[in-house]
Amino acid sequence: MNTDLSFLTNENGCKLVDRFSTLLKDTKSFDCLVGYFYASGFHTLYKSLENTKKIRILVGINTDEKTFDLIQEAAGDIKKYRLSSKEVKENFSESIISEMETSEDSYAVEEGILKFIEWLKSGKLEIRVYPKAKIHAKLYIMSFKEGDRDKGRVITGSSNFTRSGLVDNLEFNVELKNRSDYEFALNKFNELWEESVDVSEEYIRTTNKKTWLNDEITPYELYLKFLYEYLKEKINLDLTDEFESKFRPDNFMDLKYQRDAVQDAKLKLEEYGGVFISDVVGLGKTYIATMLVQQLGGETLVIAPPVLIDERNPGSWRNAFYDFGIQRARFVSRGNLDEAFEYDIENFKNVIIDESHYFRNESTEMYEKLFRICSGKRVILVSATPLNNKPMDILAQIKLFQNVHNSTLPNPKV
Repeated sequence: MNTDLSFLTNENGCKLVDRFSTLLKDTKSFDCLVGYFYASGFHTLYKSLENTKKIRILVGINTDEKTFDLIQEAAGDIKKYRLSSKEVKENFSESIISEMETSEDSYAVEEGILKFIEWLKSGKLEIRVYPKAKIHAKLYIMSFKEGDRDKGRVITGSSNFTRSGLVDNLEFNVELKNRSDYEFALNKFNELWEESVDVSEEYIRTTNKKTWLNDEITPYELYLKFLYEYLKEKINLDLTDEFESKFRPDNFMDLKYQRDAVQDAKLKLEEYGGVFISDVVGLGKTYIATMLVQQLGGETLVIAPPVLIDERNPGSWRNAFYDFGIQRARFVSRGNLDEAFEYDIENFKNVIIDESHYFRNESTEMYEKLFRICSGKRVILVSATPLNNKPMDILAQIKLFQNVHNSTLPNPKV
């Protein structure tokens, strides 16, 4: 613990935010010059500024590294490359949007930002950006009321005006108490302030129009945002390259709804260990499952009615796998599950069960055999009528890939 009150490190007993709270209650004005300013951290300090008449925040040039490097390369002719007021405001607007997207989602943050905007509108607070050169300074000037103990104080060091700088990070700041230090700092601040660009209105406009504090967001837009956040992993997943890299028969009609079905089925299979492919008759469930196996890889066991594994049937599983170049597969009639045990069932990674509704009764010997076959496998249940007669019918099929007493399915009720 630091016992020198001139130094503020954010360690126990010498946090910068606490020292500000003590000094600011007696100030008539508060000026700060910082390289980075985040209004989302404003809630840590604004209550101490309630009685302060004027607050000025000057932010160093807020642009990306590439732009600044180009400015630095201008051999001595930096005025030629000075950013215009429009460019400064555009860059500042982008930084506000970025900050709001990553800020903590809490009432305290929202309250602080709304207070910040309120003070900008009233004129109590102004915020400007310096457009000539990047400023890394962290300088805080407090001017006391008339008749107080002295003119003011200066704090300078490593802390930016953020929650991290004021509270969380291990910092190294010093409080200057001499009048000469105060006057030098204030004069320099005023010089820079006169050459800066006012972005107060830009902050209000950007926050109100382009961030989550937008009061004009409709319930419908909020609903769409909720859907996007909930489904964004599925929406943003693009399997185009994967599909194009897999073999397709020359006469195969590449249909988007089938691609989408494969994409959705793969996500569910990876998350839950099993999936239902349950389109009505004629929409290509066999091809969807076959393309899904292409995406998954590994050896596959297909359990289906005899007619659907007979190679003389053009629409059989054997022919579909052959057409799509899948060689690592075995085909077993659902009426002869014992044949599956003639293979090393541990080698199978995927099990396809066609007309899976046929296995809706857990009390049969056939179901028991199927349960043993599916244990530890990725299970693909193909059926045009998955629900059958009662909820227990579908539960029996779910049990082929889920432990219903420790289910990973959302909100299972069993």
